[in-house]
Amino acid sequence: MIEAINLSKSYHGEKVLDIPSLKVARGESFGLVGNNGAGKTTFFRLILDLIRADSGHVLSNQQDVRKSDNWKYTTGSYLDARFLIDYLTPEEYFDFLAHVHGMSDGDLQEFYDGFREFFNGEVLEKRKFIRDFSAGNQQKIGVAAALMMKPGIVILDEPFNSLDPSTQIRLKNILNRMKREHGTTLLISSHDLNHVTEVCDRIVILEKGKIVHDLQTTQTTLQELEQYFAV
Repeated sequence: MIEAINLSKSYHGEKVLDIPSLKVARGESFGLVGNNGAGKTTFFRLILDLIRADSGHVLSNQQDVRKSDNWKYTTGSYLDARFLIDYLTPEEYFDFLAHVHGMSDGDLQEFYDGFREFFNGEVLEKRKFIRDFSAGNQQKIGVAAALMMKPGIVILDEPFNSLDPSTQIRLKNILNRMKREHGTTLLISSHDLNHVTEVCDRIVILEKGKIVHDLQTTQTTLQELEQYFAV
């Protein structure tokens, strides 16, 4: 589904990512963890063709992301608030995305109904622009937008940031339901080791741009991660 081949990226002469080979299978829930500067966001930005690699390439559905746009129609993503159009209201933003993805009015209403609990009465029908919402509610809007078309691939960078505990639990339930019911391929980075082990079946640790561990999630994985980062 996603494959990185001889992928590297440097900034100002310093290599921040160096991945000879990595595959994420269809339907796999893949977690990416590491300290600040490990290369997590750089990796996701390369997958989404937001930046160019110094060498190597990324395949999505066997297509080079630099040479084809077809993968975009099956990929939902949210990395940070720059993905939002913050001078729109949430309804205007969701309506715009629905139009881009060819969703009907019925599809859009189904999306609203499905995410009403996640929004918790704090997002819709507030008559204000996205830029005027709290960081937590902006996060809700961005994450929901990434999921609204029920994409085959979802890429989320620190999706639990700024969310209150109740919303974090709701998001974990949504993601687990997507992978269980729809076979969605999930790529999620998080500093919260509890969350990532509860959602992801496989967890990769990045350190200074290199893969240092590639783990299948078991009952002891959280303890292994905590021990690794405690050193």
